[in-house]
Amino acid sequence: MKGHDAAALVLRATLGPMLFAHGWNKVAGPGGLKGTTGWFEALGLQPAEAHARMAAGTEMAAGLGITLGAANPLPAAAVGLMTVAARTDHRGKGFFVFKGGWEYVGVVGGAAVALAALGNGKYSLDGLMRRQRAGAGPALLAAGIGTASAAALLAVCYRPAEKPDETDQ
Repeated sequence: MKGHDAAALVLRATLGPMLFAHGWNKVAGPGGLKGTTGWFEALGLQPAEAHARMAAGTEMAAGLGITLGAANPLPAAAVGLMTVAARTDHRGKGFFVFKGGWEYVGVVGGAAVALAALGNGKYSLDGLMRRQRAGAGPALLAAGIGTASAAALLAVCYRPAEKPDETDQ
């Protein structure tokens, strides 16, 4: 196994199942889809139920695509999910995830773009189909699609509640 192919396999085997599990948790975790919908409502994503379903489905599909090594760089465009999470849930909370910061979403987003650049490697569906895409182009495409999708979603659907002005008291 060449170093490049081994690195791609390890990265896919780490990132893909983790993304899938995060999506699955939004549907079947302790609060289920109802809890995820309530959370998205509190974040200001409207309509919250549609966004809860879309986020769960996208995370599961991207996780599966990354795990199997299929259709690089499209699953890596899930970096858009991390961009939305950074803007809606982690913004203003610093770096460390244990304080609600953006550390986790930054690492996941960076790993997804790195995987798009690395390519899925020989031991993947793309490798079996001899359809290898790697380099700066796929990385920029994944980052561009993800970021543009996140920006469009936020512009159209992000309506956080305004905090009361404490200076009026």
